Amino acid sequence: MVAAAPTIPGELIYEAIGLKKQFDNGKVMALRGLDLEIRQGEFVAIIGQSGCGKSTLLQMLGCLDRPSEGTLNYRGTSIPDMRDPAAYRAHQIGFVFQSFHLLPTFTVLENVQIPMFEGKLSRSQRKARGIELLESVGLGHRLSHYPSELSGGERQRVAIARGLANRPSVVLADEPTGNLDSESAVQIIDLLLELHGKLGVTLVLVTHDLSVAERASRTIRMKDGRVISDKVAASH
Repeated sequence: MVAAAPTIPGELIYEAIGLKKQFDNGKVMALRGLDLEIRQGEFVAIIGQSGCGKSTLLQMLGCLDRPSEGTLNYRGTSIPDMRDPAAYRAHQIGFVFQSFHLLPTFTVLENVQIPMFEGKLSRSQRKARGIELLESVGLGHRLSHYPSELSGGERQRVAIARGLANRPSVVLADEPTGNLDSESAVQIIDLLLELHGKLGVTLVLVTHDLSVAERASRTIRMKDGRVISDKVAASH
């Protein structure tokens, strides 16, 4: 397990050097020698056409997939060589996916508590933490509802609350507004920005929506498995 490190503004969180990923015995090259650095507290949007490798990169940052070649470090520790990748995912990373991935037979409050079973909190502490998180995303009145009773925007709010359950240092969001109408999408990005500011987490978001990317402090554009531009917003 990677121990939680103190939050140091500007500290190097991720470092990728010559990162490559092949599929289908080398017939498909998702990443082609990608180099990248991400620092503590950044809000980074990764954009590019479908198939450019952005979701593959996000999965590697979250230790959901392994590179074929190259170096990928989290706070100086090699992600592919971690002894306990599950602990890294459980305690350092919060995931937010396009399809929400909520369990339909669990209530909203139960869904948010799922990641906490990896930790040492008591049942009452898990419940209290879940209520706190749901209140922070504006769903304190929906605790006993099931996912099927919620709108798409509300389900994504639950997913965000769940992603923050174990106080991660990094939130990885893969097309978090992809299944939402434009109004709900704006609300979700507003929420992520608010939480990013309050909690100081590092937020890495993959999106095809340029209006979403414009809200980030830094935008990385990918093409054919490589970074082709890396821009910091003028206001940051």
